[in-house]
Amino acid sequence: MSKNLHIVGELMNNSYARARRAFSTRDPRGYQELARLQTHLGASYLTLNLDGTQNIQVRRQEMLDFLPEVISAVQEVSATPIAFDNPSMEYHRVALAHYDRNKSGAPILNSLAASREHLDEMVELVKHYDTNAVVMASETFVPGGTAQCLNAQDAYRAARQFVEMLATKANRRNDQIIIDPGLAPVGADTYGLVNIGLDAMRLIHSDPDLAGVHLIVGLSNFAWGTPKGVREELEKAYLTLGMEAGLDFAIANPEKTPAPLPANHPMVAKLREALTEGRPREGETHEIAGFRQVEAVMAICAEAQEVDF
Repeated sequence: MSKNLHIVGELMNNSYARARRAFSTRDPRGYQELARLQTHLGASYLTLNLDGTQNIQVRRQEMLDFLPEVISAVQEVSATPIAFDNPSMEYHRVALAHYDRNKSGAPILNSLAASREHLDEMVELVKHYDTNAVVMASETFVPGGTAQCLNAQDAYRAARQFVEMLATKANRRNDQIIIDPGLAPVGADTYGLVNIGLDAMRLIHSDPDLAGVHLIVGLSNFAWGTPKGVREELEKAYLTLGMEAGLDFAIANPEKTPAPLPANHPMVAKLREALTEGRPREGETHEIAGFRQVEAVMAICAEAQEVDF
């Protein structure tokens, strides 16, 4: 695992069968096993999300009732800090009240976003519990509401807004703030969202006022829907490109040993070329370029079935 890349282990999430079993049977030992495993594999943080997924329905109150027991059990076996991942302010309120920072250090509150219903209260939790914070820069404030960022400049401005908000309202330093520009599945990215995220990271990383902020993506989103035999190589190739742009955090499965490939690796070159195809040429729409990018990614996948990179 790269010394410059901090992995936020994602296995304590109901998207994974082992976590679903532990939640369904209310078995804290299942979470302890996942915490031990990810700690052993070098994760810098452990994501904890007890929310429902397409594979399991979870009522909010049963999630909140079980959360303190899970946190206590995890902290019994691992000193790795926890990243609490949930859109609910109440989830974070309960989680942070039961987290012992004397055992594991500062946790992460994931995530703040323009569309959060109780954003001010979540920022207050960050201040009160002295946490690190993940900020979603893929959406921004607009008159009368919020909107998805559809270009790098908007994502960059959203990042600046949140850094200023956290500095003034929560006394956060830049190095306590982790910006997530968003990461779309590359095999279905018909608008160039992957490029927008990379470009936003470059803008954020080059801004002296944002020096010290961290950059994060949910890595497993990237290769979703591609053939299993090529997913890990694609993810690692993306890490190479992302780290060139300033990426230093990734929410990922530590069992896959997520780390960047060498810059001269064939898969890195192929992914770089595919993303270049996704940039609109003169007179083109984002969609036209996006479909060209998807075709290039499909060609990578087809070739990967035949060639051992």
